[in-house]
Amino acid sequence: MDQLKAMEIFVEVARLRSFSAAARKLGITRAMVSKQVLQLEDKLGARLLHRSTREVSLTDAGQAYLEPCTAAVLQAQEAARVITHAGAELAGPLRIQAPSSFGSEWLADSLARFCLPHPQLQPLLHVDDALLDPIEHGFDLTIRVGGIPDSRALAIRPLAPCHGVLCASPAYLAKHGAPQAPEDLQRHRCLHFSHLTDGTTWHLSRGEEEATVRVKPAFSANNGLVLHQAALRGLGIVYSTTFLAWRELLDGTLVQVLPNWELPLNHLSALYPASRKPSPKVRALIDFLLGEYQPVPPWDRQLALQRG
Repeated sequence: MDQLKAMEIFVEVARLRSFSAAARKLGITRAMVSKQVLQLEDKLGARLLHRSTREVSLTDAGQAYLEPCTAAVLQAQEAARVITHAGAELAGPLRIQAPSSFGSEWLADSLARFCLPHPQLQPLLHVDDALLDPIEHGFDLTIRVGGIPDSRALAIRPLAPCHGVLCASPAYLAKHGAPQAPEDLQRHRCLHFSHLTDGTTWHLSRGEEEATVRVKPAFSANNGLVLHQAALRGLGIVYSTTFLAWRELLDGTLVQVLPNWELPLNHLSALYPASRKPSPKVRALIDFLLGEYQPVPPWDRQLALQRG
């Protein structure tokens, strides 16, 4: 048994709460996922997961093992990446485009640390929530949350899941009350991200149950950071993402609304022209970001620790 591979698979199953979803994410069969997890449990002498026909959940042993297992997987991936790029001299311009919120909250720091060993590299980070055409605007790499174009001209590498979250300030909820069902959102002040592809229609699900709500925005903006600040001020309920709201959800300055309901899962993806092989600096940056955000992105790890 390749124990590191089995650990990577276990982390993905624990994150997605599903053998089938983990298999699709990893590009292997469900049977292989199940076999690897069973072999890992045999190796450890402990049952890590509860299996049922409806869901997969962590045992007490699995919960205790998940955090150090995730850390070990990330460390091994980092070590492999260091060896892969050891001695590589990356230089010249590197044009990157990213959404404003993600670019400011996470990518700027990751990019700075990526560039430290490569002083000849000249990054240009363009943050913009508009869905700009990477080829037309000459970007070497575009980071996008959802909104993936149906284009054979672009190659796509998924970097991390992007979980949506509805949240509001305690002051807003104290004044207006918390919605108890999705249809209650129609009576609330909603803060709307104007780049949502479905406009003012919000989709939610709970198991097999689905709900579609047409909201009347009390405030709209084309920038997630603007809406985030408005929510903190108590203006209304914001459709946000865990990568942007995680810190405030942890410290209680924002509270998740309708926590038993889920928003559609998007992905954080890297896009680059498919017509040419990515340059060493683009490949190196993608590998670095995969190490940063896989198998579970740091913002979701922090939230999972609190909920666990």
